[in-house]
Amino acid sequence: MKIHIGCDHAGFTLKELVKVSLSSQGHEVVDHGTFSEESTDYPEYAHATAGAVEEENGIGILICGSANGVCMTANKHQGVRAALCWNDEVAKLAREHNNANIICLPARFISVEEAHQMVHTFIHTPFEGGRHERRVSKIACA
Repeated sequence: MKIHIGCDHAGFTLKELVKVSLSSQGHEVVDHGTFSEESTDYPEYAHATAGAVEEENGIGILICGSANGVCMTANKHQGVRAALCWNDEVAKLAREHNNANIICLPARFISVEEAHQMVHTFIHTPFEGGRHERRVSKIACA
């Protein structure tokens, strides 16, 4: 599976660990930055990642300190449904009920193990459709 990933400086270390894990599982990981722990502006990387997800109708991961900034930025893209996730159940429901296509992880508030589990759950959980399809179709602004 092709997975787009991006982060700011606060999410850099976690992003690198998630990339290694995903690559070892055979996934193609496209890294949209940042590429160091040097202070940077999260919207640059959130827009790059969200734009690629939107263009390819793909799936993505965004990471920053709280995940709020990258989530807000990504959700400005019409074809993106980014979900801020802090535990495995939230990650599962984001896919099942909301058809989220980007998971946003708060690097300062979760462990590496929690991040790996949430990413695994997120990328392997299908959208349920049904009654949820009607609701998801009402998200976009006309």
